[in-house]
Amino acid sequence: MAGTPKQREKQVSHALKALLLSTVLCLPAFAAPVDGQSGLEPVLNAGDNKMTFDWPILKVGTGEYVEGPTGVTVFHFNRKVNVAIDVRGGGPGTVNAPYMNLGYDMAELDTIVFAGGSWYGLEATTAVATALKDDGIRDGDAFSLEPNIAMSVGSIIFDFGSRRLNEIYPDKKLAQAAYRAAKTGSFPLGAQGAGRFAKSGGIFGCNAFSGQGGAFRQVGDVKIAAFVVANPYGAITDRDGNLAACYEGESWPGGAKIADLMADFPKSRDNDWEGKEASGASAKNTTISLIVTNQKMTPAELKRLAVQVHTSMARGIQPFATLFDGDVLYAVSTAELEEPAFWGPDLGLLASEVMWDALLASVPAQPEITTPDLGLTPSGEQLAGYAGTYQFSRFASLKVHADGGKLFARANGKRKVYGITHDADTELLPMSDGAFTAPGRYPLTFRFEGDGTLVINPGHWQQTGTRKEQ
Repeated sequence: MAGTPKQREKQVSHALKALLLSTVLCLPAFAAPVDGQSGLEPVLNAGDNKMTFDWPILKVGTGEYVEGPTGVTVFHFNRKVNVAIDVRGGGPGTVNAPYMNLGYDMAELDTIVFAGGSWYGLEATTAVATALKDDGIRDGDAFSLEPNIAMSVGSIIFDFGSRRLNEIYPDKKLAQAAYRAAKTGSFPLGAQGAGRFAKSGGIFGCNAFSGQGGAFRQVGDVKIAAFVVANPYGAITDRDGNLAACYEGESWPGGAKIADLMADFPKSRDNDWEGKEASGASAKNTTISLIVTNQKMTPAELKRLAVQVHTSMARGIQPFATLFDGDVLYAVSTAELEEPAFWGPDLGLLASEVMWDALLASVPAQPEITTPDLGLTPSGEQLAGYAGTYQFSRFASLKVHADGGKLFARANGKRKVYGITHDADTELLPMSDGAFTAPGRYPLTFRFEGDGTLVINPGHWQQTGTRKEQ
């Protein structure tokens, strides 16, 4: 290389810059994930139907991504408390469960986190722990007489699969926002928080919408609160054996009770089941629950409370704790009431009834089955305007086309779209201008928007697809 040392240094510098630039230009372009959720905005403490309770030590916050929809519920105690756990079912998803089972007689718990998103949603539990540290409430001191390290435990429900057409999950951002929005005295009921897309009764084909429920009772100085996210494979039932919610089969007898369904199983899971005379009396599911009392309890007593209340829930959910459930119950004592007012079995009985009330409070109003308007005849031009392929996620899309004055749909992604399959066209029958239905056992409505979007089942549980460019 000719020239002075300074000139050679300059030439080398230019050569290196040119090499670096050419390397960068040759790198492949990486597109953002199709189902990325970094731009989603948390919706906090949503819902008009709320349980109110007077218990300053406990704060509750909920967060939701309506695009899922899915969510998270955070229970935050303003000082450390004692906790026990009881795990049932064939598919639990928990954080720190083995540690709780050791039964140390020490108040260590800060928060309990319930989340959708299956095992991906467990991120929400550790996210709340790091928020406690980041906010200066807790630190890394785990070995003092009063440990100050954050203890966050939690469980998840499965809200993926056939019930929704995306895999958005409750992430760190959502969980920390819900934790920081927590407040005392209020708990949203129904399809909110972690119960945003919960369902029940799948074993009988009910596929009813469920959610989160809560109940509070005070007897003398003793306080009892129960919270549940009900997503069971079994059906939720009231104290008279009636189904709390169920999309019944076409031939089902009116007023069928849980005893009838259980006695005539597996026939009772069929759409054409006609019932029988009573003899005298996707499938991943979970019910996660929390029972809280202010009565001071030993670790052994608290564990027994968890077991007794959890066992009692088999009355309100039938069947309970199946292979496809991941049922987990947490029992917490705030120890504000030093002298016991009830001995263990009596407290367990009271708490079991409060939990049943919470279960029943988890069931929201069910969307009605839609019917077509037989007198409505959209023009061929209108129908052609709805045609196209609508993308809901990287694995779910729907191809809509018009033919012979009718509108049809067929799934053409990796998965089917509710009752719309890959191997046959499904006719969409008009309900109103821009709205269609595919009649069946479950609500299935299609609303075509003017901006090129298709909304399936408009409302609280809606799924939105975007028409792809032709």
